[in-house]
Amino acid sequence: MSDNPAMPPEGGSPSGLNTSGSNDTGTTVSAAGKQGPSNLTLRIVSGAVLAAVAFFLAYSGPVPFGILILACSLVMSWEWGRLVRGTGFDLGFYIQAAAVILAVALAAFGYAAPAFAVLCIAAIILIPLYLGRNAGLSGLGVIYVGLPAVALLWLRGDEPYGFSAILFVFAVVWSSDTGAYAAGRSIGGPKLWPKVSPKKTWAGFIGALVAGAVVGVVFSKLEPGADALRLVLLGVGLAFVSQAGDLAESALKRHFNRKDASDLIPGHGGFMDRMDSIVAAASVAGLLALAVDAHAPARALLFGP
Repeated sequence: MSDNPAMPPEGGSPSGLNTSGSNDTGTTVSAAGKQGPSNLTLRIVSGAVLAAVAFFLAYSGPVPFGILILACSLVMSWEWGRLVRGTGFDLGFYIQAAAVILAVALAAFGYAAPAFAVLCIAAIILIPLYLGRNAGLSGLGVIYVGLPAVALLWLRGDEPYGFSAILFVFAVVWSSDTGAYAAGRSIGGPKLWPKVSPKKTWAGFIGALVAGAVVGVVFSKLEPGADALRLVLLGVGLAFVSQAGDLAESALKRHFNRKDASDLIPGHGGFMDRMDSIVAAASVAGLLALAVDAHAPARALLFGP
C-alpha cells in the first residue's frame, strides 16, 4: 500500500482500498471501498498528522525520534502476530517485543551489530515455538520489525548528519510513492504484479524511480560536498526497494486474506500498512551505511566513504 501518509495507493480508488479479499472484521473489501470522498478526507487528515509528528520528532533529536520508533515497532509486532498467528498478545509477541526493545536501546547507543544479533537470536527462538503454525513467518517478524527500527535510530544518532539521512530516506519513500501514484493514474498501462497488487502499473513503478532520482538531485544541492550521481543512484535504489517492500507486504496480506494489518489508523489501516515501504528502504539504507562506514553511518549514507 501507499506510504505517503495522505496518498491513496497507485491507481486505487480515493478510499485507497483494494477490490478483493476481506478485512479484519470479516466485511468484504469491496463493501468497505464504498466509503467515498469522506474516507479520502479522513486519509488526508490522519496522514498529514502522522507526517507532521514523524518530521517534528525526527527533527527534535534522537531521543524523541527513538520513542516514536519504539512505539511504532511494538504496535507492528502486535500486528504481525495478529496477521501470521491469529493473535496479537501471545508468547511470540512478548519475545519479539523484548528483543525489539533491547535492540532499539543498543542502536540508540550506536551498537548496531549487537542490536542485529539480538534480533537474530529472538527469531531463532521463535521458530521452534511455532512449528506448524507459520513458524518461519513468526521468526521473520522480529527481523521485519526490528531491522528498520535499528537502522533508523542508528542513522539518526550520527550527528551532525543524522537528521539529513533520515529525511533523505523518508523523502525518497514518500516522493516515490507520489510519483508512482501520479504516473499510474495518468499513464496507466500494463500491470506490475496483478495477482498481488491489481492497481499497480509499470508506469507507476517507473514514476517511483524517477521521483527517487529527483530527491537525489535535490539533496545533492542541499548538502555541500555531496556527489550528485551517488545520491541519484541511491535515491533510485531506495525507491526500487520501497516499491518492493510495498509489494511484499501486499503479498503477505493477500496470503492471509487480509485487507489491512489492523484498523488503528483512521482511513489507512494499520501501522504495517503505512510503514511497508519505509521498512524496506530503511533496512537497506542501514545495511548500506554499515557496509561503507559503521562508525559514521549517516555520513556514509549521504557522502560515501
